[in-house]
Amino acid sequence: MRKLDGKVAIVSGSGRGIGQAIAIKLAAEGARVVVNDLDEGAAGETAARIRRAGGEVATCIGDVTAKDFGDRFVATSLEAFHGLDIIVNCAGYSWDSVVQKMSDEQWYAMMDVHATAPFRILRAASEHIRAAAKREKDEGQMVMRKVVNICSIAGLYGNAGQLGYAAGKAAIIGMTKTLAKEWGRYNVNVNAVAFGYIKTRMTQPIGSGDEVAHIGEREVRMGVQPEMLDAMTRMIPLGRGGTPEEAAGAAYLFCSPESDYISGEVLLASGGFVM
Repeated sequence: MRKLDGKVAIVSGSGRGIGQAIAIKLAAEGARVVVNDLDEGAAGETAARIRRAGGEVATCIGDVTAKDFGDRFVATSLEAFHGLDIIVNCAGYSWDSVVQKMSDEQWYAMMDVHATAPFRILRAASEHIRAAAKREKDEGQMVMRKVVNICSIAGLYGNAGQLGYAAGKAAIIGMTKTLAKEWGRYNVNVNAVAFGYIKTRMTQPIGSGDEVAHIGEREVRMGVQPEMLDAMTRMIPLGRGGTPEEAAGAAYLFCSPESDYISGEVLLASGGFVM
């Protein structure tokens, strides 16, 4: 008996990186998973890996910032698997600038993907969650559900040059703590994981490969200056950046039954690094 057998999970931004690792981890523990990405090919690769391992998976392709995405995402879960137990808000990217050079477009892009998109997904899920909790209470059952919002140490401590990104990530911390209070009566644990340096496309050294992500019609530069990564690594007590699989392990903690009495918390997964 795997710990998530019978559970249904949706994971935004799960075509690559941390989101992909989380989707694969949840599936390995028995959850049926809805995978999302802007890139149909990336989402398809995650889905194929889950299927090859014997898991059940569906896909919901699209931009999480689209006004109808939250409704589509939740509907995919209910139509494909007739339930929804775990929500992981992972989709995001960084479009960096110092305040005097930051455009309105950059600011709203960061708030849209890191705050508004998770809000719409959670709002779309609320009707199902409230109805399911009432039905289970009437039947004398208690079923715990999980929300895990992916955050960053930038949202906790700030980071020079990342005003919009840090503000968006700080917003989801406030959302996490508020929703934990609102949804506790429905037996939902709502928590966040704040990551430090995790080795993904977003944190690759500039000059090491593909440094441009296509976000809709935008081309956003990915990567971090190598000297900055070196300095950060020296400040991590474990002496290295984390892997997506290690990041997924931190998120999984809040999806597992062991977290049934933990809610409204932010777990720092940074190898010991504090800004």
